[in-house]
Amino acid sequence: MNDHYDSLTPYAGLNHVELTPISILARASQAYPNHPAVIYGKRQYSWSEFANRAKRLASGLQKLGVTRGTTVSFIAANTPELMEAHYGVPMSGGVLNAINTRLDSDTITYILEHSDCKILVCDTHFSAVVEKALEALETPPIVIDIEDDQLPPPENAGKSLGTMNYEDLLASGEVSDDWGYPSSEWDAITLNYTSGTSGRPKGVVYHHRGSYLMSMGTVSAWQIVKHPVYLYTVPLFHCNGWGHIWTMGLMGGTFICNRVISAEVIFNAIEEHGVTHFGAAPIILSMLANAPNETQFRPEYTVEVMTAGAPPPSKVLEQTAVLGLNVIHVYGLTETYGHVIFCDWNPEWNKLPIKEQAEIKSRQGIRFPMTEAARVIDVETGKEVPADGKTMGEVVIQGNIIMKGYYKNKAATEEAFKNGWFHSGDLGVVHSDGYIQIKDRLKDIIISGGENISSIEVESVLYKFPKVAAAAVVAKPDEKWGETPCAFVELKAGETSTQEEIINFCKENMAGFKRPSQVVFMELPKTSTGKIQKFELRKLVVDQA
Repeated sequence: MNDHYDSLTPYAGLNHVELTPISILARASQAYPNHPAVIYGKRQYSWSEFANRAKRLASGLQKLGVTRGTTVSFIAANTPELMEAHYGVPMSGGVLNAINTRLDSDTITYILEHSDCKILVCDTHFSAVVEKALEALETPPIVIDIEDDQLPPPENAGKSLGTMNYEDLLASGEVSDDWGYPSSEWDAITLNYTSGTSGRPKGVVYHHRGSYLMSMGTVSAWQIVKHPVYLYTVPLFHCNGWGHIWTMGLMGGTFICNRVISAEVIFNAIEEHGVTHFGAAPIILSMLANAPNETQFRPEYTVEVMTAGAPPPSKVLEQTAVLGLNVIHVYGLTETYGHVIFCDWNPEWNKLPIKEQAEIKSRQGIRFPMTEAARVIDVETGKEVPADGKTMGEVVIQGNIIMKGYYKNKAATEEAFKNGWFHSGDLGVVHSDGYIQIKDRLKDIIISGGENISSIEVESVLYKFPKVAAAAVVAKPDEKWGETPCAFVELKAGETSTQEEIINFCKENMAGFKRPSQVVFMELPKTSTGKIQKFELRKLVVDQA
């Protein structure tokens, strides 16, 4: 045994520094001081200006009593204020809680109370629902208003609820040389609430270390070069915008902000600002693919797009490729800071027909560089499933990008962390090349006559039907088979179809037992991030039963 190695202990602050995304801003403001960091309509800030505003935010919050572990909530759109909060709140010692802007007042009340929120920064565009939420609190937090004049507020909104506005808060703060690094990289940095599709939402706690490593891993996996132009289509309240608020800072990127996302907004941003990267749910990709020809714009370069959520249908991937969009498919959860598995592209696949390439891209793939391990295990035995592309099991994950745990919910944390792995609740298979493909949520799998039917597989076929814009499949109770697939279909604008036409198409493209027994035509309910709300569709199935 050689004790000489062990005698060399770390020197805190010298050769052992706590990892934190705050250091990303510190470097960006020094390396790219005059390069644009944020563009939002007529507002634009360089990296040095952006850093100074974040410092003033941190100082102003501290003067209001924010210390280590104080929850600071934001209800805001993807505007500079919420971007600054992702640095400024942690610099103050506080924990940023970015709240979904589409929640009802009752859920907002619950989150503000459960999170122990002390300060709420609220965009006045959401004042109607927030005012109602605050009225239900016995001890409401200090409220600060964001007043955005670039877009008129909706009806019954725009009311000031606070004692000061955001710019007043920044004016009260100071710019110092102190960056407010945490005393421990294990300190909480953000608190994100799950969607709460079954019961109350759970508070997912991120730490500085995980957020930093997520950012570094994304640069490597996505092969981001210096000065990317990133269109923020992913809501910053969703997994902190997939962590890209920190990732792009590493490479001195420029963020393009918009309050409203549409096909026209995305194509215009690509044309006007030269957008090189953006994130989007599969439903957004479908929206772009089906946009009118006069709206679509194909740049002379390739735009890199990261998509997450349900696997994008291969047909949509084919259509977006024609538009000059190179889609990378990723998988993750709120509990994993967002993406942790991705389809790492093999150059050999470029020789395949575009249809086959799209089929491969619809797989999730292998772990990101910052993910230590990802496996698919049998839900009963806990053993890894064979790499046959058929045997389904639960996806489990390990790594620094796993949450600290659920806020004030020890039982749920222990259940999620059982046997030394984070249990995703998602079902997948492993292909012969080791690539994982998500097949369904455990709760979404359809068991018909003893056979497991992947709702995602059925949906993928439905998306290939030319008239379909969006599709979702859930289980429908059946006296004979136990369950059968029920398809909910949203047609493209101007198109009409019938249940018989859809089912006949399915007959030609899938096994008989997997075909939908019923087709319902409607506009599908979606979350603010574009995910289809299957729990709402299950309610409709129950109501119709």
